Amino acid sequence: MTSLSPAGEPVFTADFGSREQWVAGRTWAYPHGGPVNPADDKLDRLVADPAYTRDGVFRATRRPDGLWDTGLLTTEDSPGEFELCTGDVLEARVRLPERAGAWPAIWTWRDGGHEVDVFEYHPDNPDLLELSNRVRGTYRYHHSPSVYPGARIRLRTEFGAHSVVWWLDDAPIFADGRGVGRGWHASLIVSLSVCAGRYHPAPSPDTTELSYEVADLRVYRPDAVPPVGWPAR
Repeated sequence: MTSLSPAGEPVFTADFGSREQWVAGRTWAYPHGGPVNPADDKLDRLVADPAYTRDGVFRATRRPDGLWDTGLLTTEDSPGEFELCTGDVLEARVRLPERAGAWPAIWTWRDGGHEVDVFEYHPDNPDLLELSNRVRGTYRYHHSPSVYPGARIRLRTEFGAHSVVWWLDDAPIFADGRGVGRGWHASLIVSLSVCAGRYHPAPSPDTTELSYEVADLRVYRPDAVPPVGWPAR
């Protein structure tokens, strides 16, 4: 495993406990900023409770009314106002959820769009990662033996002007050949949603809690992009 070069310093290193970097429990990607989004087949009720996000473990718990309190963090409207830009590279280490109904994602959003999904995952499709560039209408469903409920995986997404490129562990898995354009920029969102059952199964009646972990998340700019590889751990 290759270490980052000294020139490859990140411009953003996620500290999920930081109120400077992140806003918890609301996003303009949901109607009226949240807390619910039923039109997107979600049982979410976003909460700002730090127990749902701030340690890097994103949680959801069942409510008596049939919805789920869910954890979401966004850089939208945060004091730091961080946005990803064309040419940025995002790297993350993730532990996937194990129970059906969980819907984890790392994605971008601005002004009703500008969405690129670093990944989405549903345990009912146990070996499948969903990768999407909704800015230019491309996607890939990627099957891999490295992907399974509870797996720890490394993700890398290059937000190129002419091609968005996704990596899993140390291998490129999809270059969309479309990119995000030269002037693209968008806020970052990390979330755990809960499926309502239209497209993927809702949680079983005996499931009361769901979770997944983002152990590390960093963003690099074009003049500070690390070589392919990962920090030594």
